Amino acid sequence: MKRPDHKTPLPSLRAIPAVEKILQSLGAMDLPRPAVVAVVRRELGALREEKTIPEFSAVLARVHSALDDLRRAKIQPVINGTGVILHTNLGRAPLSGAVVETLASVAANYNNLEFNLATGERGERAAYLEHNLALLCGAEAATVTNNCAAALVLILRHFTAGGRKQVVISRGELVQIGGGFRIPEVLEASGAQLREVGTTNKTSLGDYAKAINHKTAMILKVHRSNFFMGGFVEEPATEELAALARRKRVPFVEDLGSGATIAIEKVAAIEHEPTPAEVLKRGVDLVCFSGDKLLGGPQAGIIVGRRTRIAALKREPFFRALRCDKLILAALQTTLDAYLSGSADADLSESSKRKLPTPVLEMLAVSSEDLRLRAEKIIAVLNGLPIKAAIGEGKAQLGGGTMPCSAIPSVTIDLQPTGLALSEFAARLRRATSPVIGHISGNRFKLDLRTVFPRQDGELIEGILSAVRLASP
Repeated sequence: MKRPDHKTPLPSLRAIPAVEKILQSLGAMDLPRPAVVAVVRRELGALREEKTIPEFSAVLARVHSALDDLRRAKIQPVINGTGVILHTNLGRAPLSGAVVETLASVAANYNNLEFNLATGERGERAAYLEHNLALLCGAEAATVTNNCAAALVLILRHFTAGGRKQVVISRGELVQIGGGFRIPEVLEASGAQLREVGTTNKTSLGDYAKAINHKTAMILKVHRSNFFMGGFVEEPATEELAALARRKRVPFVEDLGSGATIAIEKVAAIEHEPTPAEVLKRGVDLVCFSGDKLLGGPQAGIIVGRRTRIAALKREPFFRALRCDKLILAALQTTLDAYLSGSADADLSESSKRKLPTPVLEMLAVSSEDLRLRAEKIIAVLNGLPIKAAIGEGKAQLGGGTMPCSAIPSVTIDLQPTGLALSEFAARLRRATSPVIGHISGNRFKLDLRTVFPRQDGELIEGILSAVRLASP
């Protein structure tokens, strides 16, 4: 039988339904059949629009490629060799083993989410967590939402619900946060009216005082956690703003963002990051921050502060739309338990660094000497392969819109595969059984070991070996 050319519809595609023919040729798949069928139909539909039908093998290859893309879109573990500890694209803070155990237990069973085991009646959601969260932050009360943006929106909606709509904020704090979202847009989405004061680089206490009137709902301060300002700059002290807010009888709220609850500079040689406890002592009424940044827990928006303010927020009907589910609450309460159980003593001595409460803090605390020893062992395995491997110096970052001035000395593995473009090498590592993510710099593919868990070293080596083997003749 003469083989049809690339523009002729195949008899096999005419004899039986095209979708079924492709499905039979694909064989067993590790994806749900409805998902596979949808991809096959989409790709065949695209071919029909192109008005040409390639050979069957080319059609099958196209479908395989589309299914591979779909498979890789699954949320799955990856090896983070970027050196960015709180990498938003890679899920920010990894959770501790204790949190993982808690999640497995809670997820597999019923739980007392809103059930009081003491009275046998309906209970308060997250009562234990809120108690410990307030304790950790030195606050009268606390509550949580599903992320920090939601926490800020809840606060804004509550305080601007009446006739007062204006939120006073310095022009130097109208920041853009992740995903292209901007503080002014968040304010407007909540129904608030933005009242800018001062200039980009200088805002005085008098600027705030002149802006406050009968339409003012609150003073908002936004911590510049993802950029810094220097030079000819000025801003009033938090204590001064707090005194002004009390005098004018308006709430004072600070979006702290990063969420450090301990003296982070005692864990690593980086600058100090304000903690919620410090800010509250300076007179702020409410503070909100993220749970999955420096705190090292799950994604959550944490609000701490005055008891009356917290109680009012929890009575808001909109609060129900923003509340966390059982898994987030369980993960967060276990993270807080680790902080409160003595894992993070105030002095953060050398001995306590070995039992820090979260993987984020452990990554910050690990020494460059330990990283170098790991690098030497990994490179030794790669000897004799068609790839040049060397130990390099790196600068790890906090990431996640946190502490932009901080760069932590680190150790990298610098790779140069023989006869293979670095972009293709990077693509092959992303397709590994345990996907490996690094970056290309100075004609080398770099993997920063500060963000690679020691338990992943074997998988990292296997990923490199598989990429090199594919390149070998």
